[in-house]
Amino acid sequence: MAVKSEKVKENRPVNLKVMAEYLDLSPATISIVLNDAPGAKSIAPATRDRIWAAAKKLDYRPNTIARSLRMRQTLTIGVIVPELSEGYFTMVMNGVQRTLMEAGYIYMVLCHQGQADLIEEYPRLLLKRSVDGFIFVNTELNETVNQPVVSISGHKQMAGVSNIQLDHDRSATLALKHLRDLGHKRIVFMKGQDQVSDAESRWQGILKIAQSLGIAIIPDLCVYLATNSWSPEVGYRLIRDLLKRTRDFTAIFSFNDIAAIGAIRALADAGLSCPGDVSVVGFDDIASAMYHTPSLTTVRQPLHRMGETAAQLLLRRIQNPTEAYPEVMTFEPELMVRESTGAARISVVKPKPRT
Repeated sequence: MAVKSEKVKENRPVNLKVMAEYLDLSPATISIVLNDAPGAKSIAPATRDRIWAAAKKLDYRPNTIARSLRMRQTLTIGVIVPELSEGYFTMVMNGVQRTLMEAGYIYMVLCHQGQADLIEEYPRLLLKRSVDGFIFVNTELNETVNQPVVSISGHKQMAGVSNIQLDHDRSATLALKHLRDLGHKRIVFMKGQDQVSDAESRWQGILKIAQSLGIAIIPDLCVYLATNSWSPEVGYRLIRDLLKRTRDFTAIFSFNDIAAIGAIRALADAGLSCPGDVSVVGFDDIASAMYHTPSLTTVRQPLHRMGETAAQLLLRRIQNPTEAYPEVMTFEPELMVRESTGAARISVVKPKPRT
């Protein structure tokens, strides 16, 4: 049926009733389509297209208060993160934000900076504000909450929690085989902060894969991120201090790209080149990794897609609370080989002068 020819009266509020008159359809049909309700797919595609076109033309804005009352939901999601940096967080949240926005949800972000008391308190605080569900980003949930939870980079199995995670064994395999094939044997390994949920799983993957590939984990070449900072300074200080003790290594496998960028600067300040003297591998493939000098070889996490999937899964769980849900969804990494890795030098230790 064609759209009615009469124009919507100027300044008349465009509600479901106006849309129904304009399209000569029932308000229920329009509501089902615009809210993407379970019966939406049973409506003819041509009708759905007409409804969306009219909504755009008439600048129809749904009454979210009425919708939330009808659904007994607040259409609000709580997001708990460790930090608000331009790297990992930004790429994950781009996926989360777009998905929630398209579904008509808003979200509240709380940043705990690794403080244990805030990690404990923030879920309770958000529950008091009646959020419909939670997304935890690189943060472990310590207590069960009575709402759906999706944890990005989470590894703890808890009732009500879906974990979105990377295959860390595959990540370690990609990075370490690349370094081994370039001739690197003495490798600096950087472990992440204890409060970062991915740190231990990634470290265990490195230990296992290094052993299977015959790569020695040398205790003196293991360094650990301890501070809650997500600045390149954390990697800079670790490698600067390591270089004061030894230069007997040819590669660094960093916990993340931000620390890797700091490590490369520490090498430069010590008169060493990357990759001429020391190769560096990062992790995450943040937006700036490709444009750093040298461009950074790194293990890519599909962070945008992980954030998007987490939001989609959470909304599905909210809207279909009785359906079974996956406890774990695993994503595959990809090695991005760029300028910061090259063949290992035959020797990095200068012989002592004869006396």
